[in-house]
Amino acid sequence: MKIIKRNGAEQLFDPQKIVNAITKANEAVAEGCRMTEMQIKRISESVVNACEKLGRTPGVEEVQDIVEHQIMAHGAYEVAKAYITYRYTRMLVRQSNTTDDKILSLIECNNEEAKQENSNKNPIVNSTQRDYIAGEVSRDLTNRILLPKDIVDAHNEGIIHFHDTDYYAQHMHNCDLVNLEDMLQNGTVITGTLIERPHSFSTACNIATQIIAQVASNQYGGQSISLAHLAPFVNVSREKIRRDIIAEAESLGAKPSEEKVEELTEKRLREEIRRGVQTIQYQVVTLLTTNGQAPFVTVFMYLNEAKNEAEKRDLALIIEEVLRQRHQGVKNEKGVWVTPAFPKLIYVLEEDNIHEGDKYWYLTELAARCTAKRLVPDYISEKKMKELKEGNCFPVMGCRSALSPWKDENGNYKFYGRFNQGVVTINLVDVALSSGGNEDKFWKIFDERLELCYKALMCRHNRLKGTLSDAAPILWQYGACARLKKGETIDKLLVGGYSTISLGYAGLCECVRYMTGKSHTDPAATPFALRIMEYMNEKCNAWKEKTTIGFGIYGTPLESTTYKFAKCLQRRFGIIEGVTDKGYITNSYHVHVTENIDAFEKLRFESQFQSLSTGGAISYVEVPDMQNNIEAVLSVIKFIYDNIMYAELNTKSDYCQVCGFDGEIQIKEADGKLVWECPQCGNRDQDKMNVARRTCGYIGTQFWNQGRTQEIKDRVLHL
Repeated sequence: MKIIKRNGAEQLFDPQKIVNAITKANEAVAEGCRMTEMQIKRISESVVNACEKLGRTPGVEEVQDIVEHQIMAHGAYEVAKAYITYRYTRMLVRQSNTTDDKILSLIECNNEEAKQENSNKNPIVNSTQRDYIAGEVSRDLTNRILLPKDIVDAHNEGIIHFHDTDYYAQHMHNCDLVNLEDMLQNGTVITGTLIERPHSFSTACNIATQIIAQVASNQYGGQSISLAHLAPFVNVSREKIRRDIIAEAESLGAKPSEEKVEELTEKRLREEIRRGVQTIQYQVVTLLTTNGQAPFVTVFMYLNEAKNEAEKRDLALIIEEVLRQRHQGVKNEKGVWVTPAFPKLIYVLEEDNIHEGDKYWYLTELAARCTAKRLVPDYISEKKMKELKEGNCFPVMGCRSALSPWKDENGNYKFYGRFNQGVVTINLVDVALSSGGNEDKFWKIFDERLELCYKALMCRHNRLKGTLSDAAPILWQYGACARLKKGETIDKLLVGGYSTISLGYAGLCECVRYMTGKSHTDPAATPFALRIMEYMNEKCNAWKEKTTIGFGIYGTPLESTTYKFAKCLQRRFGIIEGVTDKGYITNSYHVHVTENIDAFEKLRFESQFQSLSTGGAISYVEVPDMQNNIEAVLSVIKFIYDNIMYAELNTKSDYCQVCGFDGEIQIKEADGKLVWECPQCGNRDQDKMNVARRTCGYIGTQFWNQGRTQEIKDRVLHL
């Protein structure tokens, strides 16, 4: 068994250290109050047993809490007092410098928490280490100086989660919809260089990747671009290619027929589209931004976003090429085609691509094959989104953060160029457990916690107020989000609902189970679950009315935090079957990963919660290898179109570099820890395998903490 130290490093669990610590406390009290050596030994054994039952690697603080409880259980209150006093004294010493040990452990690559904090960051790489080191400094400043103590304490206790404290010291926002159309059509500036309107599709794609990289380096969340903004440049290239072909023929004294010119033009155009799309895919995969990872970018594929039928046909050409290249994958260091994490793809289901025989049905079939092999694209139903978003269909920001409809001074809806200010998540399970199951007390505590979230969100908002456009010219001056003047603040973009700010929530499933004794899928418990969602909406509406800021509730994509919340709940409330007995809590409103439920019923059930999650959410179904059953994939896709706004299919896409196994890498337990193992050769070296799993709305490829790994292991199939 191992233990995670305070600096995040992992080491072997040594029970003798427990004996030594209790012995020191024992010797510090009067002889008549001391424990026997046998009692101390039994306490050590009890602590080891309790840690083993956790089913994960415990932290030092957790172990020390268990030691305290065991000493008091033996009635040795004076010894417990001495032990607690010693812990407190050591804590004061550590607080004098909270960052040195963590930074040193990062540099030496033995910080277990950092290794698994983000499944798409490699903490061994210098650029990632640099970002993490800066993040530790920011987190330290945030906790000691920038945030009120009650918010810091609530965050540390897992009552709420104040997201991205490692970036809070800077005036940075979360995620956005890049106004690629404005930047391509009207030009932009990148690192002081004027970039004019491109004269070909391939150039437009190249500029787009540079914009993506610049945007990613000036924010900390995801971004989305639309292929519809690239579509006009297909015809620009077509006309250019046509002129070149005619000029070439004339130089040779030939006069080809109109049909031949068209044939050659379309052939060369297809090749240019292939190269342009390849530029986007390979640049996004290989770029490392200043936060030490590939840009978290989502590519939106929506045929009805084209401005006319000709442009729609050109957009279809781009979508087809994107899907074909993503289906193929990218080569790993061994030259084997594998599944990349980014860009994330979203395909919109609409009336002319959802039925067999539709003009663009072939694209949906291609999308289904791509999903079955590479986990993307995800699917947005134009029909359902229009029902929920005032007749509009538009991309989410990053993996799921969704804007609310907003009109400019001319009454026109605007989505591109808008952004999210940040997220604070409430731990619904903690609210329930703190109430002891008393419903009146639940609502009282819920109110108090929501007010704390409001206070924390206003800290987020106020941190951005006064930010000068000069802080991130690509965002605020050159079109990605705005065209502000130099020296102008971004304040007007923070109010009036132009940008959003998100009240995240997690653990609705466990919350309802504790309060009602039933799963929230049980008809007797569903109304209580819906009431919780409605109540959060009411609060957000009240806050919006009070401030004009665009508050919305958000189905938080907890990655590492699901583990943190679980550990905090176990420490505060112990192990409660069906509530705190896992190394994770459930994301947002999702059905628990262990619950047996049909794919179609799951999507139907979750759709009612998704419609109440106005700030964004995504549902999924877990499926086996579907590459030989595309009809089943298409049946799920059709169901999504009619029943839910935003959903995805989760499958597996792995490769063992040791033996060449191309199947599902499995999760095994070894020495009290979950590890990944090739079923063919037994390889457990994570550096010698490619594993792709949907983490929480996006694909992770660098592995996960123990809580998230357990959640992945526990997932049951829905189809």
